[in-house]
Amino acid sequence: MSRQIKKVYPTGFFAIMISKFKIGVEIMSKKLFTDKEIKLLDANPYVKNVSSKGITYMDEFKEIFILESKNGKLARDIFDDYGLDKEILGAARILGASKRWKNAFKKFGIDGLRDTRKDNSGQTFKRELSKEEKYAKMEAELALVKAENELLKKIKQMVRGW
Repeated sequence: MSRQIKKVYPTGFFAIMISKFKIGVEIMSKKLFTDKEIKLLDANPYVKNVSSKGITYMDEFKEIFILESKNGKLARDIFDDYGLDKEILGAARILGASKRWKNAFKKFGIDGLRDTRKDNSGQTFKRELSKEEKYAKMEAELALVKAENELLKKIKQMVRGW
């Protein structure tokens, strides 16, 4: 007596979750670069920085990519034409960069392609605050001090056992 194995295909919510998971696995790149690959990529004039986990491209290459892409060239062909080996980079990394740059270009134009990490040091902008801004800042500080006082009162009451 032979038993037939029946395939069960998920439906509804679980089918959607499984399909999203499969898509995410295919697109996401976990490939780490070897030392040899890092040296090869670093020698390319369109590469700003490369480590074992990631690569940063020059802004000039991103602009070239957008222009070539608009002319109908495929992303992998653009990378290959400019000396960036598609076998080393991997399809997922090329696809991710392509989508990211195209979306940034749609939203912000050429400025969206710029690498702004060097410009953003995390320090606040030094300028003179307007009267309204000063007043709002002082109100916020006052509210914070009042809240701290209330908290201290409650702690004091708990310690005394009231």
